[in-house]
Amino acid sequence: MSNNHVRNLQTTVLSDNWYTLRKATYELLGRDGEWQAQQREAYDRGNGAVILLYNRAEGTVILTKQFRLPTYLNGNEDGYLIEACAGLLDEHNPKDCIRKETEEETGYKITQLQKVFEAYMSPGSVTEILYFFVAEYSKDMKISDGGGLADETESIEVLELEFSKALEMVKTGEIKDAKTIMLLQYAQINGLVS
Repeated sequence: MSNNHVRNLQTTVLSDNWYTLRKATYELLGRDGEWQAQQREAYDRGNGAVILLYNRAEGTVILTKQFRLPTYLNGNEDGYLIEACAGLLDEHNPKDCIRKETEEETGYKITQLQKVFEAYMSPGSVTEILYFFVAEYSKDMKISDGGGLADETESIEVLELEFSKALEMVKTGEIKDAKTIMLLQYAQINGLVS
């Protein structure tokens, strides 16, 4: 990693129980031309992919609902979030990953998908880049009930919602997941669903 604005970078692993939490000390070249000593922590959980399945003819989208402990610990009363289907890349490239996750979580087998953008979701503390996709779905693409993998302790509810209802749920706070909100707004801005 080479950067003429950072020098003397040293990292220490603080925890690697689930993913890796590192403490970094370094010097950063300030806008005033002076070097400043800095110290930060960064959580590396790998990169991920997320997809919004939409049905243009029916005016619907497929979302999921599952328990998310960090939200529960931070005030989400029941801990459940409504989200677009997503997963970590592991050894897969983003397209292969999201195809696999879509089948496991929603039960839909998709072939045609479009990458719409990629983004850092919490760049002040997390290294993850998230790859965003959209894909049209139809009833004949449904090959299972979905729900996730038992060996990954996933218990996912699959939701088919009217697109207008999903947008309303963003306004009312029923949908609070950033990646999902971004994809719903992308679909709205680009007229993917009527």
